[in-house]
Amino acid sequence: MNTLQDFLEHAQQHDAPDPAWSAPLQALWYAEKGDWARAHDLCQQGDLPDGAWVHANLHREEGDPSNARYWYHRAGKPESDLGIVEERHDIITRLLAG
Repeated sequence: MNTLQDFLEHAQQHDAPDPAWSAPLQALWYAEKGDWARAHDLCQQGDLPDGAWVHANLHREEGDPSNARYWYHRAGKPESDLGIVEERHDIITRLLAG
């Protein structure tokens, strides 16, 4: 799986993310499924920049911009001006590209 479309189709067709995926990608899979709490738990595993980036997106979705800013800083990423889902899809695309 290496495209956003493949990822989104997987989310539509399966009950769980691929266990071989990184925790941030699994978190994004749960975010696509609407399971914010599970996504939030997964993105915090490992204290990695990619997880912090996903964490920022989730806090934007939650409506907590100050917390999102903190996580963008931890990820070393600028705050996004994209829509929440558009940003999530951009993150997925970038993480799949490696």
